[in-house]
Formats: sequence, C-alpha cells, structure tokens
Amino acid sequence: MSNLAVKAGRKLFERNLQQYQPADPLYETYVDKKGRQRRRKRETPPGLSTRDAKILKSVQRRAHYLDKGFSICGLRFGWTFIIGIIPGAGDVADATLNYVLVVRKAKQAEIPGWLLRQMLVNNAISAGVGFIPFVGDVVLAMFKANSRNAALLEEFLRIRGEEFLKAERERVQDPQTVKPGAGRAPGEHVPGAAKQSDPQRAATGFGAGWFRRGSKGSKKDKAKAPAAAPSAGAPPPDRGRFVEDVPPNTDAGKQK
Repeated sequence: MSNLAVKAGRKLFERNLQQYQPADPLYETYVDKKGRQRRRKRETPPGLSTRDAKILKSVQRRAHYLDKGFSICGLRFGWTFIIGIIPGAGDVADATLNYVLVVRKAKQAEIPGWLLRQMLVNNAISAGVGFIPFVGDVVLAMFKANSRNAALLEEFLRIRGEEFLKAERERVQDPQTVKPGAGRAPGEHVPGAAKQSDPQRAATGFGAGWFRRGSKGSKKDKAKAPAAAPSAGAPPPDRGRFVEDVPPNTDAGKQK
C-alpha cells in the first residue's frame, strides 16, 4: 500500500513540475493505440533549406543534453545543472556553454535581431539565478534557458518554412525579417515544395515515367485502338498485299 502511495505522489509531483518546465526540444510525447504515452523525435518543419534544418537539429540536440539529459523523480535536468553546482566557476561555465553551443549556433540561421536579444535575455536570467546558492540551481534546472531558446528558433524557422511554401502574393510576414528560403543552395529542392516542371512536358505528359518516354503504347492499348480507315487507292483488307488491282476485262464480257 505504501508503494502505491509513493508512486501516486511521484506522478503528481511530476505533473506539477511539467507545468513550469518548457517542452523537451528534441523529443515530443504521443499516445499510441494502446493508450500508452510514448516519446519520439520532433519532426523538422517543412519548407526549410538543408542548412536551416541542420542548424535546428543541432540546437535541439544540444539544448536537450544541456537541460534535460537526466531525470530523477520527474525532475529532468542536464549538464548545466551538474556544472552549476560548482560555486562561481560553474555558473560562468554554464553561461558560456549556453551561448557557445546554442545561441551562437542559432545565429548561423540568419535570425533577426529581436530574436537574438530574446535568447540573450534568457541566458542572462539563467546566469543571474545561478549565482543564488542551491535555490538558484533548482530554479535554473526548471527554467531551462537552452530549451526556451531552441523553442524560439523552432517557431521562427517554422514560420520561415510556411512563408517559403506560400505564393509570393499570399505571404503575410516581412520577407526582410523572415527571409523565406534562406540558406537554400542553387538547385536545392526544399522538402514540402512542389518541384518546378516544364509546362510543355506537363501538357504533353512527357517525363511522367522512365518507361513512358517514347512509348507507343502497350499491346492491350493497340488491340483496343480502332482500326484506321483505308486510304484512297488502297486494296481492301481481304485481298493480298501483293495482288495487283487489275481492272475487269469488259471486252471479254461483250463477246460472250
């Protein structure tokens, strides 16, 4: 009975802590067919270039291990919490890691200035709270500046991808700020975007498949196709191909 009470109290404690924690930047939870809660990696938003997709995955992975790599009694913490236990030097090391591994990497995606400032504010809050002995470390483990910065980057890149997939006249965000298609290499196909094809090929149906190029139709199609009308001067179908079309002898009929 005591074990059931401990498990119930632990689950309640975990649910209360989740209200104050940002979501895991690398994994998301879902419910399977049997009603059990599972975890899977987050999908990359569509419409992003290969460069932006790699930057986002790198930031999410680093933020996960810095903030949520370990779990004890429902409290998920990472290397920032462990390093921050060291007085003074640990807090400086945390602030340095947060900037070098997450913020500086996010800057490579050409993010706007206001987003960069918001990330720096999150790092400043994390560094300031970390100087409070013990209590600051607990608050730091719950605040998780890196997870918040990864969520900001993901949301911004999601908007960038959505704007890139829209037609230019349908875009609502400032292109100078969002920069749709940023980082796309020449000739690169962005996931989610329709491939541009030659209009003449689309109209004629060429290029639909390798085996359809230059194909004259299958045997079944040829059998179903109507027979062509005989041209003028051509022999009827019941006559041989090499039989000459000799006109009837009218003189012999007269003699009879």
